[in-house]
Amino acid sequence: MTTQEIATRLHELCLKGDFETAQNELFATDATSTEKNREGKYETITGVEAIKEKGVQFRNMIEEHHGGTQGEAKIFGNHIFLEMGLDVTIKGMGRMNMNEMCQYEVKDGKIISERFFY
Repeated sequence: MTTQEIATRLHELCLKGDFETAQNELFATDATSTEKNREGKYETITGVEAIKEKGVQFRNMIEEHHGGTQGEAKIFGNHIFLEMGLDVTIKGMGRMNMNEMCQYEVKDGKIISERFFY
C-alpha cells in the first residue's frame, strides 16, 4: 500500500474507533509506539502485539465515552499526521478532554512507528 492508501484506511478505521483492525491491517509486526508516560517522559514500546495491549489497557480505563473529534489525515513524505480529540470519563480521574497529534511513519507499505503528542 502507498502512504496515501494507508492514510485513507487509517482515517476510516479511526473514525469508527476500530483501532485493532487498523493495527492488524496496517502495522508492521515490529512497529514502535512512543508517547509520554504518567511521569511525563517519552516511552517506546515495540511490536504490534504490545501496541494492541496498550490500547486494551487504555480502553479499560475509560468509564464513559462522551464523544470525540478527528481531523483529516495529512501526508508529508512517508509520514501521516492525524489530529484526534477524545472526551471521556477516566476511572478515578473524572471527565477529560484529550487532544493529540498522531504521527505515523510508513515503510514498505506498513506503519513502522506511531508517536503521540499532547
